[in-house]
Amino acid sequence: MNLGFLTVCLGNMPLREKAEFAAKTRFTALEVAAWPKRNDRDYSSCDIDAENLTQQEADEIKKYMAELGLEISSLAYYDNNLHSDPALRAAIGGHLRKVIDAAAMLGVELVGTFVGRNSNLGFKENFDEFQQVFGGHVKYAKSKGVKIMIENCQMFGWLGDGYPGTISHTPEQFREMFRRVPDDNFGLNFDPSHFVPQYIDYIKAIDEFKDRIFHFHAKDAEILPENLYSYGVYNRRLNHDDNSGYWRYRMPSLGQVDWDAVISHLKAAKYDGTISIEHEDRLYEGTAEKVKEGLELGYKFLSELV
Repeated sequence: MNLGFLTVCLGNMPLREKAEFAAKTRFTALEVAAWPKRNDRDYSSCDIDAENLTQQEADEIKKYMAELGLEISSLAYYDNNLHSDPALRAAIGGHLRKVIDAAAMLGVELVGTFVGRNSNLGFKENFDEFQQVFGGHVKYAKSKGVKIMIENCQMFGWLGDGYPGTISHTPEQFREMFRRVPDDNFGLNFDPSHFVPQYIDYIKAIDEFKDRIFHFHAKDAEILPENLYSYGVYNRRLNHDDNSGYWRYRMPSLGQVDWDAVISHLKAAKYDGTISIEHEDRLYEGTAEKVKEGLELGYKFLSELV
């Protein structure tokens, strides 16, 4: 298994500089962000301009990555592919296909995204739309030799209605996704941290969906007992003056994910892909140096397990 990280955590630092840090820290892979240049999402960056990438530029990126002993494990563009606004949905879908094109130019097998949710529709109707939208995206990816994978993040509050912003964050929903779109180039960027606040058994989920795990996010989560007492599992409802709730993301080893069991079950499943740190630990943010400190901590811990 390779160890890598998702590049968004280092902001607008040039991709080559991120790659040089990765190599120096002994990572062997990078999950490279490919959001549009004009984008106001948190935890996003445009490290590869998929809209304008040429084959010559792709070859240059491949060359210096190889020189640094790195591979690109995936291109990352996580947005709401079921957006209720038809124009925005078309723009998001169009960019996703540009990212798929960029992956093909770079010789990268995986592209990660979210399913999202249409806030104007019920759950079943959302899956009807999902089947149409992703049926097309997955077939397009297959024509380019690329696999699409979904990260299982809830995205609570993403759409402003207090509900999860995606329909792809529980085993029940995974089963429906793969029933509706059964193609073998459609799978998961599995992140155990998102199961922790939902009290879902992520080890059982690894075992059930092992054939659909294309990539693995190394992110931890910590339940805060006093906050859980105050807010309950529906989380904070008043005084949203900060980002605190009954749980928070942490670097691997600093939360409640059982990483020994995770790695053991991945090995039993013959998983040989990338373990990619998705750094969203607010205690290791604020400066590039602090972010790097968090990544180095994550690397040291995970490298002793894989």
